[in-house]
Amino acid sequence: MTVTEKTKNKITILRLSGNLMGEEHGTTILNMVNNHINNGIIHFAIDLSDVKYMNSSGIGVLISILTKARNRSGDMAVIKPSEHIQKLLLITKLNKIFKIANTENEALELLSKK
Repeated sequence: MTVTEKTKNKITILRLSGNLMGEEHGTTILNMVNNHINNGIIHFAIDLSDVKYMNSSGIGVLISILTKARNRSGDMAVIKPSEHIQKLLLITKLNKIFKIANTENEALELLSKK
């Protein structure tokens, strides 16, 4: 799992690549999110276009990011989840909670409205 980050218009974009599973990956990602929140960035776009597999730990990471953001009046969007991850979000009904965007620009637009 690799994570790259950038900030645009006070929204942090985290691009994940590989498989999102296990505590090690989650801790790294959540530490990055905490650093941004501590610096006043409260909106996050999580690019899942290069994530092939995600287990329950990965779902937990996404829920944690959303919770941390919303606790500070921010929000989170998921960008281009794979078919596998879309099914996971549908089964868990998280597709009703997460904002889902097809592109980075769409995610930025969704989060700018907040």
